[in-house]
Amino acid sequence: MQLQHSMKQIIILGGGRVGSAMAHDLSKNYSVTVVDINKILLQKLKKKNQRLQIITQNLSDLEKIQKLIKPYDVVVCAVPGFMGFQTLKTIIQAKKHVVDISFFPENALELNDLAIKNKVTALVDFGVAPGLGNILFGHYDQTMDIDSYECYVGGLPKKKELPFEYKAPFSPIDVIEEYIRPARIFANSKIVTKEALTELETISFDQTGDLEAFNTDGLRSLLYTMSHVPNMIEKTLRYPGHVQKIQLLKDIGFFDQKIRTVNNQNYTPLEITADILKEKWFLKDKEQEFTVMRIIMNDKNKKVQIDLYDEYDHSTDTTSMARTTGYTCTAGVNLVINNLFTDYGIFPPEIIGQKHECYNFIIQYLEERNIILETKTN
Repeated sequence: MQLQHSMKQIIILGGGRVGSAMAHDLSKNYSVTVVDINKILLQKLKKKNQRLQIITQNLSDLEKIQKLIKPYDVVVCAVPGFMGFQTLKTIIQAKKHVVDISFFPENALELNDLAIKNKVTALVDFGVAPGLGNILFGHYDQTMDIDSYECYVGGLPKKKELPFEYKAPFSPIDVIEEYIRPARIFANSKIVTKEALTELETISFDQTGDLEAFNTDGLRSLLYTMSHVPNMIEKTLRYPGHVQKIQLLKDIGFFDQKIRTVNNQNYTPLEITADILKEKWFLKDKEQEFTVMRIIMNDKNKKVQIDLYDEYDHSTDTTSMARTTGYTCTAGVNLVINNLFTDYGIFPPEIIGQKHECYNFIIQYLEERNIILETKTN
């Protein structure tokens, strides 16, 4: 894949596992600056890759972000979900092209007019799911009359440790959000809301054996951009038995967000739970894990099933979730920075997948990084 690389300037807001993976990937061809509040994390990042520039900054200060991003050609937004919408809005107001993986709960399409007005290209939800799954959906929608779309996806540790048999490759509070946010699915051309963690089913993969799948609110932009497809679901994958334990915590009230007071200290159960689970779910350095995804698309004549299985990469010390999320995002950055996609507005990944050249570029980009899709048609 030959691209003309001038020394373009990229700034990444958020230097966690995914942000770090993106920084290393993009620094091969561009000048990259990583911003995070965690100084120790940034110093480790710099030690590993001297090409990177680092800035310690509290990213909740939107005025400082606006000044910070001024010199850069493209912004990558990798802040936690609860900060994402306002951060993206700030970036657009600063008239900067952006690729976003903050996966905030708000509807990014609400910022479309603002992005057009400011002549900004904004690719949103550009991770693995949402992200790569949407790109595949958008692509196949051009050649099939799809009547149902199913996405099953999860990231799991190879070693199962009780009680949860789960480790979080990103912030536990963002994982809990998946468990408590009502799940919107599309059934018979209508948005139907179900409780998260419901409608359990078993999905089997050659590499993992049986996993349990349950409703989560992962369709996001697809509810609006692909509403011509009458049936769509997205489910999260975990080891069998995980949901029962999470449901118990949920039922007891450990995820409640109502403020309580004990010994004159105000707290919410969710804050305490997230803090405890941060330790229980902490994915250690070099701990082996994998990301697994299955996309199923049906029309009257055929069924297409696309499987992704990716593992922790020892050679680069990069988690599979950081690889699959981060490299999809950096593929999007390359589309924008090399003028392969130049429209103004908010663009979820399924819209990019509909563009034949963009789709081929992304798939080739991922294959070069050994992220391989297995496709079956019948």
